Amino acid sequence: MLSSFNQEPICYQIRVRGQLDPRWSDWFDEFAITNQAGDSLLTGAVPDQAALHGVLARIRDLGLTLVSIQPAGKNETQSSS
Repeated sequence: MLSSFNQEPICYQIRVRGQLDPRWSDWFDEFAITNQAGDSLLTGAVPDQAALHGVLARIRDLGLTLVSIQPAGKNETQSSS
C-alpha cells in the first residue's frame, strides 16, 4: 500500500468548457480562474487525491464539461530535464 504521508501538494491545471467568473475561486478551494478562448483554466494545488476528487466533484455538480486535467509546476519541470 502506498503512503500519502509527507506528500507535498501537487499543482494542477484543470480546463473546463465555458467562462467562469473569477469570483468562483473560493468555491473551488482557492484555485485561480483564468478565461482562455471560451474555456476556463483552474490552477491550484491539492494536498492529495481526495482533495482533487473534491474539486472534480464540484465541477460535476455545476454541470461543467471537463476538457482536461494536467499536473503543472514542479512535476512538469522535473520530467523535462
